[in-house]
Amino acid sequence: MTAAEMKLAEQLLIDSGVAVQELMRRAGQGAAQMIWRIAADMPTLVLCGPGNNGGDGYVIAQWLLEKGVDVSIAAPLEPTTEAARHAKSQWRGKTVALPDAQLAAQFVDCLFGTGLTRAVGDEWFAHFTRLFVGAKRRIAIDLPSGVESDHGKLLNDIPAFDTCIALGAFKPSHFLEPARSKMGDLVGIDIGIAGDSDLGILSRPRIPPPTSHDHKYSRGLVAIVAGAMPGAAQLTAMAAQKTGAGYIKIFARAGFIAPHPSIVVETVQDMAELQHKLSDQRISAIVLGPGLGRDDRARELLTTALAADAPLVLDADALTVGGSQFIDLVKGRSAETIATPHAGEFSGLMPDASHHKLEDSRSLANQAECSILLKGSDTVIVSPDGKASISAQSCPWLSTAGTGDVLAGIIASRLATGISAYKAACEGQWLHSRAGQLAGPAFTPEMLIDQLPATLQECL
Repeated sequence: MTAAEMKLAEQLLIDSGVAVQELMRRAGQGAAQMIWRIAADMPTLVLCGPGNNGGDGYVIAQWLLEKGVDVSIAAPLEPTTEAARHAKSQWRGKTVALPDAQLAAQFVDCLFGTGLTRAVGDEWFAHFTRLFVGAKRRIAIDLPSGVESDHGKLLNDIPAFDTCIALGAFKPSHFLEPARSKMGDLVGIDIGIAGDSDLGILSRPRIPPPTSHDHKYSRGLVAIVAGAMPGAAQLTAMAAQKTGAGYIKIFARAGFIAPHPSIVVETVQDMAELQHKLSDQRISAIVLGPGLGRDDRARELLTTALAADAPLVLDADALTVGGSQFIDLVKGRSAETIATPHAGEFSGLMPDASHHKLEDSRSLANQAECSILLKGSDTVIVSPDGKASISAQSCPWLSTAGTGDVLAGIIASRLATGISAYKAACEGQWLHSRAGQLAGPAFTPEMLIDQLPATLQECL
């Protein structure tokens, strides 16, 4: 949930008769139990801010104290909310002013949580850093102080925690960079919050296996339009084949070599011939972009593919060629479209973006009436109606040339089964990241493709 969604959900729960103090008790004791599981009786300093996040800290400290932990609290100010004042009244241990706080083996950050919109002041942050650096284990409650909750933005130059314990629901910044890299291990505490959100964490898909009634066309015919660099289209084709598509065709100029005898290559001489071939009603999905090139012919290929009636995956050079005209080119297509830009390509599609990854992706998807998969270590997938998923399964090993071509093929194979573009992008992203994990820290795109059958098997 965003900060606003979380606030609304909490208010609805309070309106139903649950006291704020009870929510704080659930949050604090749940977090304390997790801390106890992680570190048992490690001497602990809890840094408590003046708001409700600080109130959670008082509850955490009291629970640990009752467990026999050597625990103390450092507080820069007295609590300013009724719930936090109540939590402090229950605290039976030692409280010191922030400048007087001594180092402890474990540092628990309850200074600020969800809703922070400005940097922690220099004096407070200097003490925060001193206590952080002097600890052996560091745990953030809800969000690290200095992190804005909705966009992954760092308001302070914070160090990296060992663990972050989210309260009630995960927030966008738990999965968006650069904040995500500061959180360490993520765990969540259920405090009874329920509410509506259009944002989810990408989970392992459930993909039905072929039935006795299936054939190559029912499993999907993927058509890949090759361009100036044929190797990219070959990777896309092999990836689509290894993730379940029933039939793969590559439309290319004369001389193109098929990556495998089971992948069909059809020669096209001009745009009229390509248009005719793409009108084949048996085609379930089209891929354009990997190795396309950026010349006049690439622009003609883009125009021809956009005019086809089949669902379309646009990647790499197709996005660069479309550029700032992308919205006008894609909007109003008769079939669904998925665009898979990385950050550099995205800036070309939306030059006036606000640099808020989730909001910008939603804006582009809405305006272009297509699904967007914005690639990165914090990949975001959005549908035209605003529904979004963030990939929690980051795999930095995928920062290798050719892996984007593989992703385009995986998504096309899922799209060819007849599911929605948004769902195909979500399933494709999960399969891609998981294959990267199985391939290991050093691999070629071909090695990544070889892991796809095992990855697909996990989802059956």
